[in-house]
Amino acid sequence: MRRMENNKLQNENPFLNKTYGTPFDTVPFDKIRFEHYEAAMQEGMKRDEEDIARIVGNPEPPTFDNTIIPKGDRTLTRVSNVFFNLLSANTNDDMDALAQKMSPILTEHSNRIMLNPDLWQRVKAVHADHRPLSPEEQTLLENMYQSFVRHGALLSDEDKLRFTQLQTELSQVTLQFQQNMLKETNAFQLHVTDQNDLSGLPESQVEAAALAAKEHGLKGWLFTLQAPSYGPFMTYADNRELRQRMYMAHATLCTHDNEHNNLRLVPRIVNLRRQLAALLGYPTFADFILEKRMAGDVAHVMKLLRDLLAAYMPTARKEMEEIEALARETEGPDYRLKPWDLSYYSHKLKVRRYDLDSEMLRPYFELSKVKAGVFGLATRLYGITFTLRPDIAVYHPDVEAWEVAEADGTYLGILYTDFHPRASKQSGAWMTTFKEQWLDEDDGSDSRPHASITMNLTKPTETRPSLLTLGEVETFLHEFGHSLHALFSKVRFESLSCTNVYWDFVELPSQFMENYAVEPDFLCTFARHYETGEPMPQELIDRIRRSKNFMAGYACVRQVSLGLLDMAYYTLDHDFEGDVMQFEREACRDCQMLSPVEGASMSAQFGHIMSGGYAAGYYSYKWAEVLDADAFSLFKANGIFDTATAQRFRQEVLSRGATEPPMTLYKHFRGQEPTIDALLRRNGIEHG
Repeated sequence: MRRMENNKLQNENPFLNKTYGTPFDTVPFDKIRFEHYEAAMQEGMKRDEEDIARIVGNPEPPTFDNTIIPKGDRTLTRVSNVFFNLLSANTNDDMDALAQKMSPILTEHSNRIMLNPDLWQRVKAVHADHRPLSPEEQTLLENMYQSFVRHGALLSDEDKLRFTQLQTELSQVTLQFQQNMLKETNAFQLHVTDQNDLSGLPESQVEAAALAAKEHGLKGWLFTLQAPSYGPFMTYADNRELRQRMYMAHATLCTHDNEHNNLRLVPRIVNLRRQLAALLGYPTFADFILEKRMAGDVAHVMKLLRDLLAAYMPTARKEMEEIEALARETEGPDYRLKPWDLSYYSHKLKVRRYDLDSEMLRPYFELSKVKAGVFGLATRLYGITFTLRPDIAVYHPDVEAWEVAEADGTYLGILYTDFHPRASKQSGAWMTTFKEQWLDEDDGSDSRPHASITMNLTKPTETRPSLLTLGEVETFLHEFGHSLHALFSKVRFESLSCTNVYWDFVELPSQFMENYAVEPDFLCTFARHYETGEPMPQELIDRIRRSKNFMAGYACVRQVSLGLLDMAYYTLDHDFEGDVMQFEREACRDCQMLSPVEGASMSAQFGHIMSGGYAAGYYSYKWAEVLDADAFSLFKANGIFDTATAQRFRQEVLSRGATEPPMTLYKHFRGQEPTIDALLRRNGIEHG
């Protein structure tokens, strides 16, 4: 009877079969029902435990081959990849509730494995005595050994129990933080019924707001905190009072006295991480994290942030003075610039100085043309091609599935693209994988990756296609760079593949691609007017080039301030018990260029460091920016489409995953370690 029930469950639940029976074994989203998730997770945990029992029960002495790389069941990985990816990209109340239920259970399951004393003894024995290993095998062994240590294998039984409790609570609290952000973002709407309040807004934004109102059964115009609505409103709306309302709604997300308040969660998250690090013998959580980063320690991170602040702050202050001068010229000598005025008046200064406005560019950045340009760039650099596959199931009608192939037609992987905002999707942009890459240990076959890029770009309206800003084109290039890192992976072990590299290295491939956004030779390949088909005029391209460093000082200082806030929280050597808003004002004091706004809090919505993977690691964006500027300088020297340089970048960086230390990989490509000089030159910053 039990066997018949199992067979029935397996036939009905696609996660429980070894393969999906779909093109390239892609996820059969059209066959997955909600009840499949929990059943597959429970069965996957059971199969994992059976695999572990076989390893520890092996009567043979532990070896690399029978302990470190035995073939295990993939059920839990497959269902978790789908469920947690959709939890960010296409969630609902049932998914959220199931995540709250299963996250602590999954955390406990992981802890049972990592704290299994018999398994640890076998890993430790192999680490001490093993056959000659290849560099990749050595990396896998060292990573596994360190993973056990960093998950508490050396702790006493009492401390192991405490470690498990802390991990379980942290998984619940960080998930709640993330869910609060989505619900609070969706809760705000600015409903405009007076056409006079639309003054200054471009026609494209007015039309989009009218469509949003119509979709909600309202008359007039509707603006939200989603980036394609919020950003243009803050840039163009003449009504200062409404700009203030929008700004305050955004700046006070998850600070209100309701069930979505994250101010209560921030101290718990920070303290749970500090306590975990302390249990493992680290002075702070940052010390724990940076042990496994390129930066190495807190001192190197702080030096980078302080060096950048010293280099960019004079330029940033000058930029702010120029914006304030324009505001006072317009409004009168007593006018005081507020945060809700910054985008508005910086835009006016940009128009005055460069005769350039992002709305001028939108007609040339129609999404289908941008896709062709971005995909075409990868074809030109690496020879790969992208073919739309409507026969591959997707998880939402907005999503497209693309087959990616080498120049000779060899299958390389699958890329899903998900471009537009919706209530079921988290804000921001990210790349993830439904399946990573590895080599099968039985036959050596290459299991290719399925990557997905998820964004919140401008939606089409009833009369216009999706027309992007230059910033949105840069976002597309950024996430596409991550996807190339995943698609090009060519390693043996899944845990070393794709983007499983140090977090301060993972942004190199993505930020590298952003460099192309302002290159004339790239723009001319796709930037054509969506109505006339005319290419973007050279004069407009020249203005883009001249303006590329506009507000570069402010942008850098803003990023540094976030890095300093991150480090302030995670270098604490005692529990945080203070006021969150006061703490963040003090942490960012050296970067402050406008007076703080009462009630605003970055921490309450800083998902990167609270619920994401960038805790004690937000500096990574600036660290990788040094790398990407240095890397692109070689392309500039050899030609931005130089295939020999591109192939070396692919071979030495993009395909190698975490098989060697990242600086080793970078030096294989570049021939030297990077310096800050290329970044300063790119941004036009004078550095004494």
